[in-house]
Amino acid sequence: MSASPGQPSRSLLRTPDFLKLWIGQTVSVFGSQVTILAVPILAALTLKVSPFEFGLLTTIEFLPVVILSLPAGVWVDRLPRRPILIWSDLVRSISLLSIPIAFVLNALTIWQLYVVVFVNGCLTVFFDVAYQSYLPSIVDREQLVDGNAKLELTRQSSQRLGPGLAGVLIGVLTAPFAILVDAISFAVSAVFVSLIRRAEPPPEPHDGATGPRQSMRADVVVGLRYVMGHRVLRSLALTVAIGNLFGNLADSILILFLVTERHFSAASIGLAFTIGSVGVIAGSLLTSPLTKLVGVGPMVILASVGSSLAWLPIALAPDSLLFPALTATIVALSFEGVIWNVNAMSLRQAITPPRLRGRMNATMRFISWGTIPIGATLGGLLGSLIGLHNTIWVGALGALFAFVPVVLSPIRHIRHMPETDDDAPLAGATEAEAAGA
Repeated sequence: MSASPGQPSRSLLRTPDFLKLWIGQTVSVFGSQVTILAVPILAALTLKVSPFEFGLLTTIEFLPVVILSLPAGVWVDRLPRRPILIWSDLVRSISLLSIPIAFVLNALTIWQLYVVVFVNGCLTVFFDVAYQSYLPSIVDREQLVDGNAKLELTRQSSQRLGPGLAGVLIGVLTAPFAILVDAISFAVSAVFVSLIRRAEPPPEPHDGATGPRQSMRADVVVGLRYVMGHRVLRSLALTVAIGNLFGNLADSILILFLVTERHFSAASIGLAFTIGSVGVIAGSLLTSPLTKLVGVGPMVILASVGSSLAWLPIALAPDSLLFPALTATIVALSFEGVIWNVNAMSLRQAITPPRLRGRMNATMRFISWGTIPIGATLGGLLGSLIGLHNTIWVGALGALFAFVPVVLSPIRHIRHMPETDDDAPLAGATEAEAAGA
C-alpha cells in the first residue's frame, strides 16, 4: 500500500540510515572479494606453498565459526551492536594492511597470512551476528523483509561480480597491493556505520532482583537443544553442513588446481565468476514466483538437489571445456543459493519464536558453517595424497548426498509459510530445563 499524502515515503531508498548501512556494506563486501581471490593467489604463486598449507588457509579462516559462533550470539545480545560493527571493520582494515607492508619489506610468510585470516575470521563472526541483529534498530518492522532482500542481493552479487573486478585489480596492482582495496573498503564501511543517527535501543539490563544472570552456557544449551530437537531446523542445518563439508573440500583447492595445473589467469577466473553472476540475477527474479507456484518446501528441496549437482561439471569437464564448466558450476551455485537462502531463512524465521531467534541463528551458523574448516583441511590433505583433480571428484560425489536430510524431513509437505507459535515450548526441553543442564 502506498503512503498517504503528507506521510513520509516508506521506501528504504529514502531512509538515510539504512542507505548508510547498505552503501557501507556494499563497498565492504565487494572489497572483500579482492582478498578472497588475492590471498590464495599470493599463497600459491608468490609463497609457493604446498597443497596442505594452501588448504589450511580456508580452515583457519573458518575456524572462528566453530569457536566463536555460539558465544558471539550471547555477547551480541548483551552489548550495543553498532560499536561492534565499527570496531570489527576498523581492526579488519588494519589487519589487511599488514600484508602489503610485509611484502614490501620482503617479510611476508604463510604464517602471517594464517594470522590475518584468523583475526579477520574472528571479527567477521562478531560482525555478522551483530549485523543481523542491528538491522531492526534502523528500519521499521514492515521494512525488514525489503531490507533483508536488498542486503542479500548485495551479498550474492558481490560473490559473483566481485571476482571479476578482483581479477583485474590483481592483474594491474599484483595480489599484495590489491589487498589494499579491501583494507580501504572496511574503513569506508566503518565510516558509514558511524554516521548512522538513529539511536539503537540499549541492551536490556539484567534485573538483579530476579536472581543471577543466566550463564552463557545455559543460553547456548537452549539454542542447541531447540535446533537439534526440531525436525525442520535440524534437517536444514544438516543439509547445509553436508554441502559445506564437501563443497569446501573441492573449493579449498580449486584455485590452486586452476592456476597451477590448468594455468588459468586471475583475470580468467574472475571472468568466470562475473559470467556466473547470471545465476544471482535469475535467482533474484524467479524465487518469488516459483515459490508461489510450487510452494516453500518443494523449492527448498529443488534448491538442495540443484546445489548437490553443481560441482559435477568441473569434475567431469576435459581441459578444453574447463572454463565453461567452471562458469556452469558458478551459475548453478548462485541460482540455487539465492533460492535456498530466501526460502530456508524465511522458513526458519517463521517457525521460531522471537525469544529464540538469536540463539537459533547462532546455532544454525555453528552447525552448518562448522564443517567448512573440516572440508578445507580434508581438501588440502587429499590434494597432497591423491591429486587436485581427484580431490574435486571426491567433493563433487560427496555433495550429492547433501539434499538427503531435507528430502526425508517434513519440509517436503510445507506449501505455505507456517505461523509462529510464540508459546511453543523448546523441542526436547523447556528453557528452565536447558538452563539447569
